[in-house]
Amino acid sequence: MPALVMALLLAVSCAARAGSIEPKRAALIPGEDGYSLSAEFALDLGNRLEDAVARGVPLYFNLEFVLERSRKYWVNEHITTRSLSYRLAYSSLTRQYRLTTGNLHQNFGSLAEAMRVVGRIAALPVLEKDVLKAGESYEAAVRLALDRSQLPKPFQVDAITDSALQVDAKVLRWQFVAPVVAQ
Repeated sequence: MPALVMALLLAVSCAARAGSIEPKRAALIPGEDGYSLSAEFALDLGNRLEDAVARGVPLYFNLEFVLERSRKYWVNEHITTRSLSYRLAYSSLTRQYRLTTGNLHQNFGSLAEAMRVVGRIAALPVLEKDVLKAGESYEAAVRLALDRSQLPKPFQVDAITDSALQVDAKVLRWQFVAPVVAQ
């Protein structure tokens, strides 16, 4: 009997697990025209949200990048902010997940494939080259988060109290020193 109780508790705990979005790495990469962001995130939606998107509920994600220059005796100087929105939806007619960013649409056969693309940012232009001073130190931060305000109203209400509908999104902060260009 105790084994049955333990199995039920394990099943309930797995069914109600909350999701998380953890940044693995991020970097600003200098190019000819300016700087671009490269980042990678580990995404876990949790069972309830995975089930919701498989039933046709669209999920929205926001990528936010902020670059600031720290100053003594004053608030940080804001250099730039860049944001990007993703919409992930499942079509039962085509049996594919559709990821939309602006005017770009991509179809995927599985949720795992679509989430892998959401979690990898490569060469996203964030600012022009002349904006940063060579040799100066800057503070960069990047975050990818589920936008709960875009969920259907019943899910928004449930997401306040139900931990299985919450996705913990962490911020990755790092120091960036603008490279000195040899002439």
